[in-house]
Amino acid sequence: MTYQDTLDWMFSQLPMYQRQGKTAFKKDLSNTLILANHLNNPEQHFKSIHVAGTNGKGSTSHMLASVLQEAGYKVGLYTSPHLKDFRERIRINGKVVSKQFVTSFIKQNKVFFESNALSFFEMTVGMAFEYFSSEKVDIAVIEVGLGGRLDSTNIITPEVSVITNIGLDHTQFLGNTLEAIAFEKGGIIKQNIPVVVGESQKETDSVFKDLASKTNSKIVFADKEVTKTYASDLLGTYQSKNIKTVVQAIKELKIKGFKVPEQHLREGLLKTIKNTGLLGRWQIISEKPKVVCDTGHNREGLSLVMNQISNEAFDALHIVFGVVNDKDLSTILDLLPKRATYYFCKPDISRGLNANELKNRFNACGLLGEAYSSVNEAYKQAIKSANHKDFVFIGGSTFVVAEII
Repeated sequence: MTYQDTLDWMFSQLPMYQRQGKTAFKKDLSNTLILANHLNNPEQHFKSIHVAGTNGKGSTSHMLASVLQEAGYKVGLYTSPHLKDFRERIRINGKVVSKQFVTSFIKQNKVFFESNALSFFEMTVGMAFEYFSSEKVDIAVIEVGLGGRLDSTNIITPEVSVITNIGLDHTQFLGNTLEAIAFEKGGIIKQNIPVVVGESQKETDSVFKDLASKTNSKIVFADKEVTKTYASDLLGTYQSKNIKTVVQAIKELKIKGFKVPEQHLREGLLKTIKNTGLLGRWQIISEKPKVVCDTGHNREGLSLVMNQISNEAFDALHIVFGVVNDKDLSTILDLLPKRATYYFCKPDISRGLNANELKNRFNACGLLGEAYSSVNEAYKQAIKSANHKDFVFIGGSTFVVAEII
């Protein structure tokens, strides 16, 4: 199979949560353990950092990888979802996995995948672990896909576990309270492995402390510990919390013997985009008019983004917006500004919400605009309507952002 044939097979034959939704979610690690055994347990052959959380885990993972790369380590980075190319999910020192490795891995294991009905995510996690093991990385930063306790990545024993924050997202899988979601994400806490929690929250602190106590794990809340100020090339004031989380996680790694001088910590934070190729976090696409996209899509993420927009100076606000069809719109509608013109669109996936339906729901709440046939058409109209002093924002879904970048 060619690389494109391989991707087509992966996406069409195997369930993928990001595109299909609930039908692709498996509440069990047995398949991942079977796969790991089939691959001779590659996850045991490299050191790792495990990163979970409702928001910020992608940015935090990329910043951690960048810092360690600046310090001279060979760093694997596994994240999801991708924006443009599947290979963005698996990188070493910022370079994506080769097409040849992807096709060879699938070809060699396709019969096993089919006979065991492995999911897209299980298969991709196995691919990442096999790649990091074969390339002998010094350490890999592994981002949780969904939740934590039952996520396919949760077969690793990391050097440090990181939980950025907790918000109400994926409630159909993880529970509908902050405490329940914290328990699921706290499932990455391992016996005698330190855990860094990025953001203290009264509803969840006791959950994490209890889990850490049961596993005899040191627990540190980064927002209470880190007092120094650091800058990053990841724009947006909301990154300050993620930066503190990274700084504390690096401190825990240094206790374990990793050598990360202060200079490399600061440079790594400032070179995250250059070192890792991260896209879609308060990414400025153009000026005059200023056009920004951001992948924040749940209540907490959009709240941070809308707060950032409120700090911008502009004449008029234009918002290109699309969501997936299982999005609970009631959790975000009150966050969005009424003094804006909306351009409603459906991301080009089966799971995208119809643009006219989105328009009707928003219009009923005083959020006014028109529906368009595609993300690109909505974006073109927003640019056409805006003057050079206006502000254009694109978001609502990772898939909307992916079509613009």
